[in-house]
Amino acid sequence: MKKALDAGFGHAELALLLRALAFSAARHRDQRRKDAGASPYINHPIALADVLVNEGQVHEVNVLVAALLHDTLEDTETSPAEIEAAFGAAILEVVLEVTDDKNLEKAERKRLQIAHAAHISREAKLVKLADKICNLRDVAETPPAHWSIERKREYFDWAKQVIDALRGVHPVLEAVFDRACEKRPL
Repeated sequence: MKKALDAGFGHAELALLLRALAFSAARHRDQRRKDAGASPYINHPIALADVLVNEGQVHEVNVLVAALLHDTLEDTETSPAEIEAAFGAAILEVVLEVTDDKNLEKAERKRLQIAHAAHISREAKLVKLADKICNLRDVAETPPAHWSIERKREYFDWAKQVIDALRGVHPVLEAVFDRACEKRPL
């Protein structure tokens, strides 16, 4: 805990991070990733926070909390009002910015991610960048069980379009993303 405090986190920030982790874990408790081992879904939001802190040196608590919560609206029964009540309007806004509208067709959701990437907040861009880094790593190392090589390539290409649209937000994490892109299946 002393190390986290030395990094600029006070007790209130650590408490908020832990509440977000517990909230996300509870909401995603019955979900699994699409990899062959069906790993627990909560590993994904934790990986985002890890990338932000340990690879990007991002220590902004609102960004880290939003990273932990980034899929709760999209993939669980969580409402925006619940996130706002528990974590505040600023964090809700970041989560909303990175949440796809599941009422739209998948192709339209993907198109909108590219179109909106340049226009979202700096905090949302950091979450989006960490999300794509983690997703590329997962697709390269532990891909969804039934994805073809072509589908993996398409995911890499699409993720690059999203990140290219928001470049300039964090050169270090963008370089991490570029290294992840090098693992694109041939």
